[in-house]
Amino acid sequence: MHGSYESLKGGSTMEAMEDFTGGVGEVYETKKSPNNLFAIMKKALDRGSMMGCSINTSSSAESEARTASGLVKGHAYSITGVEEVTVRGQKVKLVRVRNPWGQVEWNGPWSDNSREWNYVDTAEKNRILQKSTEDGEFWMEFEDFKANYDKVEICNMTPDSLTDDTKRHWEVSMFEGNWIRGSTAGGCRNFIDTFWTNPQFKLQLQDADDDDDVCSVVIALMQKNRRQLRKEGFDMETIGFAVYQAPNDEDQQGKDFFRYNASKARSHTYINMREVSERFTLPPGNYLLIPTTFQPHHEADFIVRIFSEKAAPAIEMGTKVDADLPDPPMPSDPEDETEEEKGLRRLFEQLAGDDEAICVRELQQMLNGVLSRRKEIKFDGLSLSTCHSIINLMDVDNTGKLEFQEFKVFWEKMKKWIMLFLSFDTDRSGKMSSYELRIALKAAGMNLDNKLLQLVGLRFADENYDIDFDDYLTCIVRLENMFRAFQAVDEFKRGRVRMNMMQFLMLSMNV
Repeated sequence: MHGSYESLKGGSTMEAMEDFTGGVGEVYETKKSPNNLFAIMKKALDRGSMMGCSINTSSSAESEARTASGLVKGHAYSITGVEEVTVRGQKVKLVRVRNPWGQVEWNGPWSDNSREWNYVDTAEKNRILQKSTEDGEFWMEFEDFKANYDKVEICNMTPDSLTDDTKRHWEVSMFEGNWIRGSTAGGCRNFIDTFWTNPQFKLQLQDADDDDDVCSVVIALMQKNRRQLRKEGFDMETIGFAVYQAPNDEDQQGKDFFRYNASKARSHTYINMREVSERFTLPPGNYLLIPTTFQPHHEADFIVRIFSEKAAPAIEMGTKVDADLPDPPMPSDPEDETEEEKGLRRLFEQLAGDDEAICVRELQQMLNGVLSRRKEIKFDGLSLSTCHSIINLMDVDNTGKLEFQEFKVFWEKMKKWIMLFLSFDTDRSGKMSSYELRIALKAAGMNLDNKLLQLVGLRFADENYDIDFDDYLTCIVRLENMFRAFQAVDEFKRGRVRMNMMQFLMLSMNV
């Protein structure tokens, strides 16, 4: 699967648990744990989660070293039980830990046969202890547990990996996505100009947890296949995520939203691990999840998994592919033409022959001549390919050429596209950032999803993630050609196909 045994070298207990079960992991440092860690562990066991704990080592010499209290450093322990018992009218929190060796146990308070058990009700003691032999399994008071162990790892199971007798199940949503340079690899919030272009997911927390007024949710972001890519020289990307209160609309949020709204939750840190996961308690509502690499322009594939106690519908934003293209304006009569249109007509007539139409090379010559006079547009001239696309878009009578009335309609479109381009060419370099393409196309009436934007960005952006005017024009003309073709097919299916079928039936009856 990973190409070689070398790719399997190293890793964590959590990665092993996830790979064998398909679960989602959480890691807690006991010395910095949340106040409700005991409740988190209790709920995890109720949901069939796997749990482990370990003691850190400061050197390889300490690995598997036994402490005076009977614990082993650098050793992977299992957590198999979480209970509360009453002792002299006080509640005591206990954790059951198992040493996979099957021997070598904790010898402190609440260990097997310790005097603390004498103060527990006999029936309760028998239920909890069950057996007290040297089997590697032992109880500890929660505070001693936190003082002695450094790390708790919880692997939350998906519903399909649990048995039917599990007390409760998590509700799970999962999404796959990509960070592609030039379109969706926007980097973290430090890079506000591109941060908003990262994939966005809307999470609807509708119902609070049982006996609570907030919603518990575990969010896990995993980068895919990085072990396989080691042989190609790739290492783990530094990843993280942020969660924002979502507005009511369904559109992908733009730069201004993130500039003026603070996150409601986020991953604890950006780190170069395979997976980053965090548990949050949030009020019911709609939230926007933004997974990112730390630096922009870094490519990787990822999986986002969302675990919640109650059903929490989630959708990917920016998946709409459609266009709202206005009908072309009716060309004005010659006597009503503006001075600009009259100048275009004179130039057009000089290039056109007796058929009063221009071919693709004449269109290229005309547009390059007109646009070269506009000092705000910096480009080396339109390519022949771009001009072919323009004729395909505007040649309504299918002659392969443009008449002046067709050219006038195109020129009106062209002026709008020029204004859009200039508004996104903020440094007046003659290029626009490919990350701004989504907004530019939307202003032109076209919506693309992330996959299409990634393909367009890879096709038209240069090594600096910029798009020059010629490529911008080619892109927008081809997209409008595509959308108009789709509209024509749709109209054909809804209208002419039925008419042709009716004609066919009538002809058949006449025969």
